Amino acid sequence: MSKIQVSAKMKINPGMLEEFKQQAAKCVSTVKERDPGTLQYDWFISSDKTECEIRETYESSDAFLAHISNLREPLRILFEKFASDHSVVIYGEPSPELLENAKARRIDVKVFSFLQGLNNM
Repeated sequence: MSKIQVSAKMKINPGMLEEFKQQAAKCVSTVKERDPGTLQYDWFISSDKTECEIRETYESSDAFLAHISNLREPLRILFEKFASDHSVVIYGEPSPELLENAKARRIDVKVFSFLQGLNNM
């Protein structure tokens, strides 16, 4: 099993910044409580406070799938009320099951396979 790194981006709905931040805090809290396979889950907001990017690292595709399951309700609320234009970039070798899950949920996903670097994934 290899690590999966993820960059998830979204736009914050106009006038919803504070509510977005509160929902983001619920997501982080849920991950702390329920996601032992999540190694990184850091939220960043753009300087103009209109966009957010989440930097994530998982032990494996299975850990990422568990994360998706654990956050089903908090993320549903986030995207229903406070954010839009969700896209995901996956770095590594995601399992076919993970890719099928993303396709079924109609998430725009791009995958980059590791080429070379200082540390092997």
